[in-house]
Amino acid sequence: QVQLVESGGGLVQAGGSLRLSCAASGRTFSSYWMGWFRQAPGKEREFVAHISWHGGTTYYVDSVKGRFTISRDNAKSTVYLQMNSLKPEDTAVYSCAARRGGTTMSAQDYDYWGQGTQVTVSS
Repeated sequence: QVQLVESGGGLVQAGGSLRLSCAASGRTFSSYWMGWFRQAPGKEREFVAHISWHGGTTYYVDSVKGRFTISRDNAKSTVYLQMNSLKPEDTAVYSCAARRGGTTMSAQDYDYWGQGTQVTVSS
């Protein structure tokens, strides 16, 4: 069982930056692939990025490439999402998720979810 708690969301102006954190409980964090997803009002949940258990493999949705960076610190059981050059269209609830196994962008393939943190980007 893995419990995930996100933090770091907030209100920021367009062009600004935020860093989201997702702290995991349990001693097996290092064995999980971790992903970030987001859901804007009235829209479906969208894959943002994921990172392999060892941190050596990352993947991003095209709309955030070059602006967002996913990373992890297994010693702290935490995964991060650094978000730069934020745009109003990045406004959403951001959630982290964990799964054993390989790369996937499908939310249904993830086993554990955090409660989400709100990111609002004003124009």
